[in-house]
Amino acid sequence: MPEFSRSNHRSLDQLREITLTPGIAPHASGSILAAFGDTRVICAATVDKKAPRWMVQQGIPGGWITAEYSMLPYSTLDRKMRDSTRGKVEGRSMEIQRLIGRSLRAVANLKKLPGMSIWIDCDVLQADGGTRTAAITGAYVAARLAVEKLMAEGKLAESPFIDSVAAVSAGIYRNEELLDLDYVEDRDAAADFNIVMTGSGQFVEVQGSGEEASFSREQLDSLLDLGRKGIAELTVLQNRVIEDSILSKD
Repeated sequence: MPEFSRSNHRSLDQLREITLTPGIAPHASGSILAAFGDTRVICAATVDKKAPRWMVQQGIPGGWITAEYSMLPYSTLDRKMRDSTRGKVEGRSMEIQRLIGRSLRAVANLKKLPGMSIWIDCDVLQADGGTRTAAITGAYVAARLAVEKLMAEGKLAESPFIDSVAAVSAGIYRNEELLDLDYVEDRDAAADFNIVMTGSGQFVEVQGSGEEASFSREQLDSLLDLGRKGIAELTVLQNRVIEDSILSKD
């Protein structure tokens, strides 16, 4: 039997080539072009100088962080209809944008955003697997850059973020446990997981299921270990991009 080989000759526990390019949307308070291999997602953070109405009505102190997610019509091989044309947000898009928002709020002290809302818009330019994980990873950096700008302008006393957050996929493909699946691996995987973790190594969310297949406890542990390894590497990249961006403005 020929030896198993991944696209681009990646090892089983190797991320795709990952880049986080800041400043992609100049009018946003913070923005990143997140590239996971051939997947490309723009993550742009804007600041609304008011908290959500429901927080004000209920007397809840602080602010809010939320997200919107969409796949642009040309992001896939076949043109994808815009949500605005369809007249409603697609169920998958709604689920992903809620995941992005939850992930960022998990590492933020919202009381340190007095009367503010941070919106993260995540727009998929090109989809080749892992769009939600790229969106979460890029969204955190975009939000951090927006917060750094607010503090530099004297509009925010301190950062609400108490940790970083990133996400990566892992799955079972051709009986092998793999990290960071591309589209073909994701499409044909026997089990597919999306793992969201903090920079300090705590789990925020784990989404996973068998695809007309089951998996063992040992395989589950192996996938979680792969996720932990990948997120540790993503955290280093996130921190470097944030630090370089801050230094470039000094």
